Amino acid sequence: MSSATATAEHPSILLVDDMEDNLVALEAVLGSLDVTLVRARSGEEAVRELVRQPFAVILLDVRMPGMDGFETAYRIKRLDRAKDIPIIFLNGPESDSGYAFRGYATGAADFLTKPFDPWVLRAKVGVFLDLHRKNRQLERMLAQEQQHLGEIAGRLSSIEEQLRRGAPNDLEALGQQLTRISDTLGELRRERGR
Repeated sequence: MSSATATAEHPSILLVDDMEDNLVALEAVLGSLDVTLVRARSGEEAVRELVRQPFAVILLDVRMPGMDGFETAYRIKRLDRAKDIPIIFLNGPESDSGYAFRGYATGAADFLTKPFDPWVLRAKVGVFLDLHRKNRQLERMLAQEQQHLGEIAGRLSSIEEQLRRGAPNDLEALGQQLTRISDTLGELRRERGR
């Protein structure tokens, strides 16, 4: 799949598996979601993709040649931009009983055994996508509030400067500035109430 730039509204999911059949199955299950699916056929390739772009969720096979899923997860969690991305481990039915524990110990958000139920996988991924979208929305709201606070601070600095210079020459202009500050604070309160 293409590695288009992800946005909060159209995030990307990283699919990591060395087996073509498994990647095709994951794409079939997740293809109906409004996401970009990006393939990686090894742990090394997964880490390279994570350096290139952000992802909302990572589906990671445990058993891969070279760097296995546990080592891949360990490296992912060491990347600043990727350390908070939820990882869902996928493993075959013949897995050791300690694999799930080891997966959670390396930072997995979930651990599924193959063959997995497609509805369960889609539902779990959907929950993480919703969380991702809500987090991005909160980040945008916080940035807007910071911008508003910066504007208020600038206006207050202007008033403070006028007061330092002595009594303001134009009390009407000062009153207008205070009204604008009050209006801006009212806007912030209304936005928080949404």
